[in-house]
Amino acid sequence: MSIEPLAIGVCSWSLQVKSVPELRRLLDRLGLNVVQIACGDPHHAAWDEGDKLPEAARAAGFEMSGAMLGFPGEDYTTPATIQKTGGFGDPATRPERLERFAWALERTRALGLHDLMLHGGFIPEPGDADRKAFLDTLGKVSALAAAKDVTIAFETGQETADLLRLTLDELKCKNLKVNFDPANMLLYDKGDPLRAVEILGPDIRSVHVKDANRPPQPGVWGAEVPLGKGQVNIKAFVQTLKKVGYRGPLCIEREVGDQEGRIADVAYGAKVLRECLT
Repeated sequence: MSIEPLAIGVCSWSLQVKSVPELRRLLDRLGLNVVQIACGDPHHAAWDEGDKLPEAARAAGFEMSGAMLGFPGEDYTTPATIQKTGGFGDPATRPERLERFAWALERTRALGLHDLMLHGGFIPEPGDADRKAFLDTLGKVSALAAAKDVTIAFETGQETADLLRLTLDELKCKNLKVNFDPANMLLYDKGDPLRAVEILGPDIRSVHVKDANRPPQPGVWGAEVPLGKGQVNIKAFVQTLKKVGYRGPLCIEREVGDQEGRIADVAYGAKVLRECLT
């Protein structure tokens, strides 16, 4: 059964769940049934079910929009640390991360899914000495995914929309798309989220609906806030998604606070989105 267009969902890791029954219970509490699910790697969001996660998730009755992968060693302490350690950015870790990526492709298919989301890493600018090697790595990512009939959606924020657009156009890989997170554009101070939607629109495969304020100064993080209380302009964001033809789910992501606080913020965010959609 296909997911209803613009269905409201949530990212599993935002609820800090450790098991599929706990996720099912919290989805019921929130009145939601769509989820972008963490692959289950211990470095991002582990599951008590371990290797039996796919079977348990498929039997749980919720609708999964895609899977999300995190890599060991990614350090989000500051923008500078994640630039050094994120995704496929560090040449030294590319081989092992391609192996982990291959594992995630298998997990994605075992979950019955064809979409895998991840942070690709900070994209080198044109003229940077590492740009060719980085793009060659993304080409390998595309080829590995194509062999498993999986589409990859790189999460936004670690580069400007213009640089990501240029890179996707240069790669010309039909299965490399975008997981659009408007808050990340602000947290990393990489441009206007609404303009970014316009630039990336044709390739937006999925979204994380999150809100934030820009950093007060260069080199530090902006602040993530509940939906509707930051600088994204969530109503305009939803309208712009509609304008560019996006019809996928709207998965709320919340990465600040304890579990109960996050549940309350996701519930509030769902209410904000319902108002935006009416």
